[in-house]
Amino acid sequence: MDAKLWEQVVVLHARVEHDLGRTLQRRHGIGLSEYRALSRLAVAPDGELRMQELADSIGLNQSSVSRLAVRLETDGLTRRDLCPKDRRGVYTVITDDGRARLTEAARTYDQALTTALEKAAGDPQLAEVATALGAIPTPVG
Repeated sequence: MDAKLWEQVVVLHARVEHDLGRTLQRRHGIGLSEYRALSRLAVAPDGELRMQELADSIGLNQSSVSRLAVRLETDGLTRRDLCPKDRRGVYTVITDDGRARLTEAARTYDQALTTALEKAAGDPQLAEVATALGAIPTPVG
């Protein structure tokens, strides 16, 4: 991959992330990191992950995921639980309210992602990389 294409990937990523985060916050009161955490928890066995596993799965450091877990817990979307085998291990567990919020937000996420990629495909600087993702058909004409 050449430097120019990589720069397009970086710009596309930043724009899409910004659009997704803004839309999720406006419509569902959660940010992109919260959405991703709920998504990972929803598919995890028993709906729970150790804090470090959650951090690794969404690309955050331990400190950031701890603050994220507090926000989700405060909103009633997750709860904390101790590992029965190792009382020092802390799990974050998705709640029924968390699953409901995720279900509502998933439709918005998919729509916002499609819209952001379509917008990028119309930008001459990003069209090549947006089309290369395969999510957007190559423009005709």
